[in-house]
Amino acid sequence: MWWVSVTADRAYFDRMQSLDGPDAADVGFPAFVPERRFALGPRQLLIGRRSRSRGIYPDIDLTGPPEDAAVSATHALLVPQPDGTWAIIDLRSTNRTYLNGSAHPIEAERPVPLSTGDTVNIGAWTRLTLHTDPPG
Repeated sequence: MWWVSVTADRAYFDRMQSLDGPDAADVGFPAFVPERRFALGPRQLLIGRRSRSRGIYPDIDLTGPPEDAAVSATHALLVPQPDGTWAIIDLRSTNRTYLNGSAHPIEAERPVPLSTGDTVNIGAWTRLTLHTDPPG
């Protein structure tokens, strides 16, 4: 069974802050972020933030608290592959999607294969980690 854990990533946050984007000074690192876990089922899963006004209800809803405002409402998709693995697709998110600590974002709208233990960074500080072992 595949699942994903969601936590905060201080090193990624610091790297994003060093890029000094237009909103960098307005975004802080949260004092406490409880780990959240999501089981990956047989269908693709939308990663993002809920927006009732736009009718967006992601499967992996990263609406806070605390809320990483740099996560797009429709940020990325986790897509099951025929061999039982998963891929991630960035949906042209504003702040892009990064894999395994890379300084370069993945290409938008292209599936990128994932393995157990891979980390995906989105927003200003959010880290998703893929697992195949039972959550414990």
